[in-house]
Amino acid sequence: MSKEKKNRAEENKLSPEAAEEALKEALEPKAEEKPEEPATEPEAADAAEEAPDKQLEEANAKAAEYLAMAQRIQADFENYRKRNESVRADAFSEGRRDVAAAMLPVLDNLERAVGAAAGSENDALRNGVELVLRQMNDLYQKMGVTAIDRKGEKFDPNLENAVLQGTEDEGEPGTVCQVLQKGYMMGDKVLRHAMVKVVPE
Repeated sequence: MSKEKKNRAEENKLSPEAAEEALKEALEPKAEEKPEEPATEPEAADAAEEAPDKQLEEANAKAAEYLAMAQRIQADFENYRKRNESVRADAFSEGRRDVAAAMLPVLDNLERAVGAAAGSENDALRNGVELVLRQMNDLYQKMGVTAIDRKGEKFDPNLENAVLQGTEDEGEPGTVCQVLQKGYMMGDKVLRHAMVKVVPE
Protein backbone atom coordinates (compact mmCIF):
# COMPACT_ATOMS: atom_id res chain seq x y z
CA MET A 1 0.00 0.00 0.00
CA SER A 2 1.34 3.40 -0.93
CA LYS A 3 1.96 6.03 1.64
CA GLU A 4 -0.70 8.28 0.13
CA LYS A 5 -3.42 5.61 0.46
CA LYS A 6 -2.39 4.87 3.99
CA ASN A 7 -2.68 8.54 4.93
CA ARG A 8 -6.22 8.70 3.36
CA ALA A 9 -7.38 5.62 5.31
CA GLU A 10 -6.14 7.11 8.51
CA GLU A 11 -8.01 10.30 7.76
CA ASN A 12 -11.29 8.39 7.14
CA LYS A 13 -10.85 6.34 10.30
CA LEU A 14 -13.10 7.61 13.14
CA SER A 15 -12.16 7.96 16.68
CA PRO A 16 -14.14 5.77 19.13
CA GLU A 17 -16.06 8.81 20.43
CA ALA A 18 -16.99 9.90 16.90
CA ALA A 19 -18.05 6.37 15.99
CA GLU A 20 -20.29 6.19 19.06
CA GLU A 21 -21.83 9.58 18.21
CA ALA A 22 -22.51 8.49 14.62
CA LEU A 23 -24.12 5.28 15.82
CA LYS A 24 -26.44 7.24 18.14
CA GLU A 25 -27.44 9.55 15.29
CA ALA A 26 -28.17 6.61 13.01
CA LEU A 27 -30.35 4.88 15.60
CA GLU A 28 -32.26 7.99 16.65
CA PRO A 29 -35.50 8.32 14.55
CA LYS A 30 -36.02 11.43 12.48
CA ALA A 31 -38.51 14.07 13.65
CA GLU A 32 -41.04 13.37 10.89
CA GLU A 33 -40.73 9.63 11.35
CA LYS A 34 -41.31 9.77 15.13
CA PRO A 35 -44.18 7.47 16.14
CA GLU A 36 -47.18 9.06 17.81
CA GLU A 37 -46.75 9.30 21.48
CA PRO A 38 -49.40 7.41 23.39
CA ALA A 39 -51.96 9.54 25.25
CA THR A 40 -50.90 10.52 28.67
CA GLU A 41 -52.66 8.86 31.58
CA PRO A 42 -54.98 11.84 32.39
CA GLU A 43 -56.09 12.14 28.73
CA ALA A 44 -56.83 8.42 28.51
CA ALA A 45 -58.79 8.56 31.75
CA ASP A 46 -60.89 11.53 30.47
CA ALA A 47 -61.69 9.65 27.24
CA ALA A 48 -62.65 6.55 29.22
CA GLU A 49 -64.96 8.62 31.45
CA GLU A 50 -66.60 10.44 28.50
CA ALA A 51 -67.65 7.21 26.77
CA PRO A 52 -69.89 5.87 29.61
CA ASP A 53 -71.28 9.37 30.26
CA LYS A 54 -72.31 9.71 26.63
CA GLN A 55 -73.88 6.25 26.63
CA LEU A 56 -75.76 7.05 29.84
CA GLU A 57 -77.04 10.32 28.36
CA GLU A 58 -78.27 8.52 25.21
CA ALA A 59 -79.92 5.80 27.32
CA ASN A 60 -81.67 8.44 29.47
CA ALA A 61 -82.91 10.25 26.34
CA LYS A 62 -84.34 7.00 24.93
CA ALA A 63 -85.94 6.14 28.27
CA ALA A 64 -87.60 9.59 28.39
CA GLU A 65 -88.84 9.15 24.80
CA TYR A 66 -90.30 5.69 25.56
CA LEU A 67 -91.92 7.00 28.76
CA ALA A 68 -93.56 9.88 26.87
CA MET A 69 -94.80 7.43 24.22
CA ALA A 70 -96.22 5.08 26.87
CA GLN A 71 -97.96 7.98 28.61
CA ARG A 72 -99.51 9.14 25.31
CA ILE A 73 -100.74 5.62 24.57
CA GLN A 74 -102.15 5.30 28.09
CA ALA A 75 -103.95 8.66 27.80
CA ASP A 76 -105.37 7.66 24.39
CA PHE A 77 -106.59 4.35 25.79
CA GLU A 78 -108.17 6.09 28.80
CA ASN A 79 -110.02 8.49 26.47
CA TYR A 80 -111.14 5.54 24.31
CA ARG A 81 -112.39 3.67 27.41
CA LYS A 82 -114.34 6.71 28.64
CA ARG A 83 -115.88 7.25 25.19
CA ASN A 84 -116.88 3.59 25.05
CA GLU A 85 -118.46 3.73 28.51
CA SER A 86 -120.38 6.87 27.56
CA VAL A 87 -121.61 5.36 24.27
CA ARG A 88 -122.60 2.12 26.02
CA ALA A 89 -124.47 4.00 28.77
CA ASP A 90 -126.28 6.14 26.19
CA ALA A 91 -127.22 3.07 24.14
CA PHE A 92 -128.50 1.28 27.26
CA SER A 93 -130.61 4.28 28.32
CA GLU A 94 -131.98 4.70 24.81
CA GLY A 95 -132.90 1.01 24.68
CA ARG A 96 -134.75 1.28 28.00
CA ARG A 97 -136.65 4.34 26.73
CA ASP A 98 -137.59 2.56 23.49
CA VAL A 99 -138.94 -0.46 25.39
CA ALA A 100 -140.87 1.74 27.84
CA ALA A 101 -142.38 3.75 24.96
CA ALA A 102 -143.31 0.57 23.08
CA MET A 103 -145.21 -0.75 26.13
CA LEU A 104 -147.28 2.42 26.65
CA PRO A 105 -150.19 1.25 24.44
CA VAL A 106 -150.40 -1.92 26.60
CA LEU A 107 -150.64 0.28 29.70
CA ASP A 108 -153.35 2.39 28.04
CA ASN A 109 -155.38 -0.72 27.18
CA LEU A 110 -155.07 -2.10 30.71
CA GLU A 111 -156.38 1.19 32.12
CA ARG A 112 -159.30 1.08 29.65
CA ALA A 113 -160.03 -2.53 30.59
CA VAL A 114 -160.11 -1.65 34.29
CA GLY A 115 -162.46 1.27 33.52
CA ALA A 116 -164.72 -0.97 31.45
CA ALA A 117 -164.76 -3.71 34.07
CA ALA A 118 -165.74 -1.28 36.86
CA GLY A 119 -169.46 -1.97 36.36
CA SER A 120 -168.96 -5.65 35.54
CA GLU A 121 -170.22 -8.41 37.78
CA ASN A 122 -167.16 -10.53 36.97
CA ASP A 123 -164.97 -9.63 39.93
CA ALA A 124 -162.32 -12.21 39.10
CA LEU A 125 -161.69 -10.68 35.66
CA ARG A 126 -161.63 -7.15 37.04
CA ASN A 127 -159.28 -8.13 39.85
CA GLY A 128 -156.95 -9.89 37.39
CA VAL A 129 -156.75 -6.88 35.07
CA GLU A 130 -156.18 -4.52 38.02
CA LEU A 131 -153.34 -6.77 39.23
CA VAL A 132 -151.63 -6.66 35.83
CA LEU A 133 -152.09 -2.89 35.71
CA ARG A 134 -150.51 -2.53 39.16
CA GLN A 135 -147.56 -4.66 38.05
CA MET A 136 -147.10 -2.50 34.97
CA ASN A 137 -147.21 0.69 37.05
CA ASP A 138 -144.70 -0.77 39.56
CA LEU A 139 -142.39 -1.73 36.73
CA TYR A 140 -142.58 1.76 35.21
CA GLN A 141 -141.93 3.30 38.61
CA LYS A 142 -138.76 1.20 38.99
CA MET A 143 -137.63 2.31 35.53
CA GLY A 144 -138.16 5.96 36.48
CA VAL A 145 -141.16 6.48 34.20
CA THR A 146 -143.65 9.12 35.38
CA ALA A 147 -147.00 10.20 33.93
CA ILE A 148 -147.55 13.67 32.44
CA ASP A 149 -150.94 14.61 33.83
CA ARG A 150 -151.09 18.40 34.26
CA LYS A 151 -154.78 19.23 34.32
CA GLY A 152 -155.36 22.83 35.47
CA GLU A 153 -151.73 23.82 34.82
CA LYS A 154 -150.32 26.17 32.18
CA PHE A 155 -150.03 24.47 28.79
CA ASP A 156 -146.41 23.44 28.02
CA PRO A 157 -145.72 22.53 24.37
CA ASN A 158 -142.59 20.62 25.47
CA LEU A 159 -144.77 18.17 27.40
CA GLU A 160 -148.17 18.31 25.74
CA ASN A 161 -149.90 18.36 22.39
CA ALA A 162 -153.03 20.54 22.28
CA VAL A 163 -155.57 18.64 20.17
CA LEU A 164 -158.78 20.37 21.32
CA GLN A 165 -159.76 23.88 22.33
CA GLY A 166 -161.89 24.35 25.44
CA THR A 167 -164.20 27.19 26.44
CA GLU A 168 -163.63 30.07 28.82
CA ASP A 169 -165.78 28.53 31.53
CA GLU A 170 -163.60 25.36 31.62
CA GLY A 171 -160.67 27.08 33.32
CA GLU A 172 -158.09 29.81 33.26
CA PRO A 173 -156.98 30.99 29.79
CA GLY A 174 -153.96 29.06 28.50
CA THR A 175 -154.38 26.15 30.92
CA VAL A 176 -155.01 22.44 30.34
CA CYS A 177 -158.69 21.76 31.06
CA GLN A 178 -158.73 18.06 30.12
CA VAL A 179 -156.16 15.29 29.58
CA LEU A 180 -157.33 13.08 26.73
CA GLN A 181 -154.30 10.75 26.82
CA LYS A 182 -151.62 10.77 29.49
CA GLY A 183 -148.07 11.45 28.45
CA TYR A 184 -145.01 9.83 30.01
CA MET A 185 -141.43 10.79 30.80
CA MET A 186 -138.35 8.79 31.73
CA GLY A 187 -136.05 11.03 33.68
CA ASP A 188 -135.94 14.27 31.72
CA LYS A 189 -136.81 12.64 28.36
CA VAL A 190 -140.36 12.65 27.05
CA LEU A 191 -141.49 9.18 25.97
CA ARG A 192 -144.86 10.42 24.76
CA HIS A 193 -146.45 13.86 24.85
CA ALA A 194 -149.79 14.13 26.60
CA MET A 195 -152.81 14.84 24.38
CA VAL A 196 -154.76 17.67 26.00
CA LYS A 197 -157.61 20.13 25.66
CA VAL A 198 -156.54 23.74 26.29
CA VAL A 199 -158.54 26.83 27.27
CA PRO A 200 -157.88 29.55 24.68
CA GLU A 201 -156.13 32.74 25.84
